[in-house]
Amino acid sequence: MPDHEDFEALLGQFERQHASKAKRPPQVGDLVHGTVASIGREHVYVNLGTKADAIIDIQEVTDADGNLTLGIGDPVDMAISAIDTDSGTLLLGSRHGRRMHGAAGLEQAFEQHLPVEGQVTGVTKGGIEVEIAGVRAFCPASQISLQFVEDLSVYVGQRLAFRITKFEGGKTPNLVVSRRELLEEERKAKAVELRAKLTPGAVLPGTVTSLQSYGAFVDLGGVEGMVHISELAFQRVRHPSDLLSVGQQVEVAVLRVDQTDNPRHPEKIALSLRALAKNPWADADRQFPVGAWVKGRITRVQAFGAFVELAAGIEGMVHISELGAGRRVSHPNEVLNAGDEVEATVLSVDLDKRRIALSLDPERQGSLDPSPQAADYAKPSQGMGTLGDLLRESMSQRLGQSKGQGRA
Repeated sequence: MPDHEDFEALLGQFERQHASKAKRPPQVGDLVHGTVASIGREHVYVNLGTKADAIIDIQEVTDADGNLTLGIGDPVDMAISAIDTDSGTLLLGSRHGRRMHGAAGLEQAFEQHLPVEGQVTGVTKGGIEVEIAGVRAFCPASQISLQFVEDLSVYVGQRLAFRITKFEGGKTPNLVVSRRELLEEERKAKAVELRAKLTPGAVLPGTVTSLQSYGAFVDLGGVEGMVHISELAFQRVRHPSDLLSVGQQVEVAVLRVDQTDNPRHPEKIALSLRALAKNPWADADRQFPVGAWVKGRITRVQAFGAFVELAAGIEGMVHISELGAGRRVSHPNEVLNAGDEVEATVLSVDLDKRRIALSLDPERQGSLDPSPQAADYAKPSQGMGTLGDLLRESMSQRLGQSKGQGRA
């Protein structure tokens, strides 16, 4: 046929196809053209030149720096990704999964246990209000976090992920949502990944979840371990709360992992903060050389002597025989109390045993000859100590008196 007849035939075919497409209602996947009419907090509203309203999720047109990539009057060419069956509003864009829009989409998310995203708009009795695709939802306080949250207002204005736990359709759908369910699932997923890293010597970040008199519990990200009080620091710790607080971010070393028969806690994980700290004893012999005159604080008093804190994590010991300058001392508490500030002479330093022998005798100052008795912390002396000396002296006196009477 002539060229003009070919053209007319093609034009007629195009018009028939276009007319049939125009007559049918819009469907998911159709490409539409429009212009930006207005921009709200949640959505960008698009004028398609038809009776149908169209919106774009604000996150769809926001770059990594939080700036909008569209302005009022800009042209829009996008595919329909969802349709609200109640209002007929068209959702444009390509983002799916966590963002479900319209009553039909929310019901589908409820039936298929899909996560949805919403903006926290306020605090109400017993929980928070959330706006999801223009629909009001309620999240109970117990379902907001894995831990108790005292001030729920901290969530207002945040955009968070939820799971719909209750859906009642109708002109105004009734939604109840939970964020805790998603957090628990994420926690379990992280725990599976984390367990592969739980080997002695591994260094991991964590969050302090609880403080007890015997130690601190740390969440490693789905798995919880414990730092015994002896592994908190090199120095003596009265209570973990002296060093840590709940919610504090810490870095810990894994000491050991013991398997258990408890399905809820399949392993016991021993952790340490001390293992990552500098050992204060590494250069104690240079810090406190023999013969040096040092200052410290009495930390505890025992029958055989008194312990002196010289620096964080470093204690020395004053044997009972080194407490009095020439005077007899039956017990250290006769001359010292915990908390007293003292000055002493370093008699000896044993880095392997982590022991520093001290003397409070001023005559010892400048002496480089350590006392054999003060070198041993566990035993008062080779003999019987001060009480033994008194008994031997008394026996000697009685024996001398007996001999004198015999000569008479």
